[in-house]
Amino acid sequence: MTDALTDAIVLDMHRCMVRIRIFEETAGKLMEDGRIPGALHLYVGQEAVAAGVMVHLSNEDWITSTHRGHGHLIAKGGEFDRMFAELYGKATGYCKGKGGSMHICNMELGMLGANGIVGGGPPIAVGAAFSNRFRKTDRVACTFFGDGASNEGAFHEAANMAALFKLPVIFVCENNGYGEFTAQANHQAIVDVADRAAGYGMPGVVVDGMDAVAVYEAAGEAIERARRGNGPTLLECKTYRFYDHVGVRGMGLSYRSDEEVEYWRRRDPIPLLERHLAEQGILSAEAAKAIHDEITRDVQAGVEYAESSPMPDPDALLEDVYA
Repeated sequence: MTDALTDAIVLDMHRCMVRIRIFEETAGKLMEDGRIPGALHLYVGQEAVAAGVMVHLSNEDWITSTHRGHGHLIAKGGEFDRMFAELYGKATGYCKGKGGSMHICNMELGMLGANGIVGGGPPIAVGAAFSNRFRKTDRVACTFFGDGASNEGAFHEAANMAALFKLPVIFVCENNGYGEFTAQANHQAIVDVADRAAGYGMPGVVVDGMDAVAVYEAAGEAIERARRGNGPTLLECKTYRFYDHVGVRGMGLSYRSDEEVEYWRRRDPIPLLERHLAEQGILSAEAAKAIHDEITRDVQAGVEYAESSPMPDPDALLEDVYA
């Protein structure tokens, strides 16, 4: 059974979601202002998934991420200063400025890395889960991927092996409806990615990915099942990215209607949870605003830390790089 949902857990998920949201919107604007190099794929809108899953995990549990991975690292305990430093390419970043947005990681937190390869995370998570089983621990591995990645051969091979050996891995599909710019209906003949679980002999569960409490409950059951040695679960979270594939302003392509975006924005997971907390007398509007203000200050301090940090020494170019 999933651990009872306490007020403290819900408040923790709320704070996690706000941390992700403010970090991401700040980072996206910094990129578009030319202060952060490269392209950032923002997690805005999908925060309830990371928060609802990661609250069940410790630093001893592994996760693998995607090209849209800042939210996963924040939910796993990532610190603003080292994250911003990494995005800026500074020596004080989590990967000493060599990983950047799409390869940011931290082994101490159990974060095996964001991944610029679509579908690249599931095989890594299966390897981590195999290690957990081999060492006879109750640790689990969670792999995050999108609807588009569920078409990749790497995902199917990983799912097959995980089910065959009953490995403690949870496949978390963050189905935001689009593989880059292609609607799910144009790249899959199914509506629910979770239906694919039956072909491998594992449970497939669909959950509202805009509802942190729903994600918490479904993820808790899947994680507990894995810890007991009963094998993997495919957990599909129906969610949405509020911004374009890259950045805040996006690339100016017309592939989503204004009505569709507005529908999902009305289901914003943060106000949704804040209304629930207010109705339950757990968090007032004033207290929620204070949390937003506090995290905004923390994010700005992280930006200042990154901008004042040194660039990597060119002599360190090949350090910590493996082939």
